[in-house]
Amino acid sequence: MEINKPFLAVVTVQLIYAVYFVLTKLAFDVGMNTFVFVCYRQAAGTLVLAPIALLVEGKRAPPLSFSTFAKIFMFSLVGITVSLDVVGLGLKYTSASLGAATTNTLPVLTFFLAVLLRLETLNLRTSPGIMKIAGVGLCVGGIVIIAFYRGPLFKLLLHDHLISSYTEPIQVNASSKSTWIKGVFLMLLSQLAWALWLVLQGRVLKSYPSKLLLTTLQCFLSTIQSGIIAVGVTRDLAQWKLSWNIRLLSVAYCGIVVTGFTFYLQAWIIEKKGPVYLAMATPLVMVFTILLSAAFLGTTISLGSMLGAILLIGGLYFVLWGKRNEEKSLKKLSQIEVRRRSRVVLASRGSHGSCNITTTTLVATGGGMGQGDAPAHVSRTGGPYKRL
Repeated sequence: MEINKPFLAVVTVQLIYAVYFVLTKLAFDVGMNTFVFVCYRQAAGTLVLAPIALLVEGKRAPPLSFSTFAKIFMFSLVGITVSLDVVGLGLKYTSASLGAATTNTLPVLTFFLAVLLRLETLNLRTSPGIMKIAGVGLCVGGIVIIAFYRGPLFKLLLHDHLISSYTEPIQVNASSKSTWIKGVFLMLLSQLAWALWLVLQGRVLKSYPSKLLLTTLQCFLSTIQSGIIAVGVTRDLAQWKLSWNIRLLSVAYCGIVVTGFTFYLQAWIIEKKGPVYLAMATPLVMVFTILLSAAFLGTTISLGSMLGAILLIGGLYFVLWGKRNEEKSLKKLSQIEVRRRSRVVLASRGSHGSCNITTTTLVATGGGMGQGDAPAHVSRTGGPYKRL
C-alpha cells in the first residue's frame, strides 16, 4: 500500500481542485459576487494557515526587511489577488470545465515566462528544446480553438443535474460568443499572472526562506487587497452576507480544504515523487470537473472545448517530457564529467606514487595521499557538476 500512497494523494489533489471549480461556479451562478468571494476565501485561508505557520516556523522566522515586504506585497497583488479576481470573472462567463482545462497551460506558461526572464534555457538544436516549443504551440492552438470554435454540444448521461431542486435560483444563461471569448482570455490571463508569480517566487524565497510564513503573509495581504477591490466595485451590502447556503460552503471549502489541506498534500507529493509527477496528473482535474459539472450543474460540453482541451493536455505533456529529458541529459553529462575527473585524479596519484615511493610503502606508513582522500577530492571537484 505504501507504493500507492503518492498515486492516491495526487488523485485526491486533482479531485479537490475539481470540486473547487464546481462549487465556485455554483456560487457564482446563484448570484455571489466574484470579488467578494475572493476576499472571503483568502480570509478563510489566512485563518487556516496562520496558526500552523506560527507554530511551525514562528520561532525561527528570518527578519523581514522593507524591500522584501514590498516585493511580497507586489507579488501577492499580481500573482494572487489579480489572478483570483480575473479567474473568477472568467469562470462566471464560461464554465467550470473550461476553468479546469486552462490549468493545463500553467506549466507551459511558467516555462515560457522563465525563458523570457532568462531563468530557463531553450536550445532548439536539441530534441528536448523542440519538444518544449512544440508544447507551447499546442497550447496556443488549444486556446484559440476553445475561444473561437464551439461546434455541436454533447450531453453526458448525468445531464439532469442533482441540484435542480436547490432553493436559490440558478442563473442558467447560455454564454454569447463574445462573452465566451472574453471569459477564455480572462482565464488565460489569470494563468499567466499565476505563472509569473511562480517564476518570481524563487527570488523572494532567497531573502525570506520560510515557505509557510511566506505563504501565510501573501494570503493575508491578498485578503486586504481583494477586500479593497471588492469594496470599490461592490455597492450592494447584501453581497457580503453569508448564510448557511452554497456561498458559505464554497468559501469554507476554498479556505480549509484548497488552501490548507491541499498545500500540505502537494508538498508531500513533491517531496516523495517530485514536481513532474504532480504536474503530469493535472489533466485529471478536467476529467473530474466535467463529470461533476454534468452531475451538479447540468452543463453540456462543446466539440471545440474537447478538441482544445486535448491540445492543451498534449502541450502540457510535450513541455514536461522535454524538461524531463533535458534533466536526464544534464545528469548523464554530470556523471560522465565526475568519472572523467576521477580518472584524472587517480592517474595523477599513480604517477606521483611511482616517482617517489612504492604503493606498499605508502599504505604501510600512511604517508602521502591515503585511499580515504579520493572520495573527498572527487566530491569537491565534482560537486558543482552535480547541481547542473
